[in-house]
Amino acid sequence: LVPAILNQNDSHGPNTTSLDGLTNNNGDMQSVLSLDDGQWSLPVKEPASVSPVSFEEEFSQLNIRQPNPPPVLAQVHPERRPISPSRVADPRPGLATCDTGRFQNLHVPVALMESFLRLAEANTAKNLETCGILAGNLKKRTFYVTTLIIPKQESTSDSCQATNEEEIFEVQDKGSLFTLGWIHTHPTQTCFLSSIDLHNHYSYQVMLPEAIAIVMAPTDTTRKHGIFHLTDPGGMGVIHDCQETGFHPHEEPLDGTSIYEHCSHVYMNPTVKFDMVDLRRV
Repeated sequence: LVPAILNQNDSHGPNTTSLDGLTNNNGDMQSVLSLDDGQWSLPVKEPASVSPVSFEEEFSQLNIRQPNPPPVLAQVHPERRPISPSRVADPRPGLATCDTGRFQNLHVPVALMESFLRLAEANTAKNLETCGILAGNLKKRTFYVTTLIIPKQESTSDSCQATNEEEIFEVQDKGSLFTLGWIHTHPTQTCFLSSIDLHNHYSYQVMLPEAIAIVMAPTDTTRKHGIFHLTDPGGMGVIHDCQETGFHPHEEPLDGTSIYEHCSHVYMNPTVKFDMVDLRRV
């Protein structure tokens, strides 16, 4: 989705629900005008008589040649090297890496994910993805998700793109909220990050290393939800260098890690309250 990075309120405002869980050039102009010493108004003298010369003759005497057209600027695209089958990255997430102190802790309200699923029910029934923005604040070196923003969006069975992004920025600006990540559904797919999801999440994590991607997969019998992020520098480097679009494979990171993994800096907190702002109804 983005940080389409997966927007203006009307008089009623968004549906908000509180839940538990030039510089001056006059001098220069005067100096230019002072150059007029009256010579400009003198009558023009008649030119001396000259023999008529045709335009073609005059042109040929001057020996003027039409310049050659400029060369066409060729767009050079880097050659796309095929990925060896043995180097194709595993689409499944890697295990959480315990790296104490590298990331600030991030707390997510326990009720947020189920509330998001209920809000996405209509789309899920139609096999359409739903996405939302996780916003919040920083207190005592810990991030807290305090607002779930549901933007206007365009969805398919395997993608979701936020629209009217200025509305999202307005909500966050009013509440002085950080963008802490995003959440989206996989109506009929398993719980993982697709190649499109990885590129979308890169835009979040490059702005905030702690940013997370939550996937809700109600039909996955093994795991109903997952909280992921790109490995750094491995996964971040791979996605940064990738110019592909759509669904495509990635080469595994040179350091041997997974492209993305389960988060180890995220905690589900039952005491954190949060608001839901559904901009689709504005």
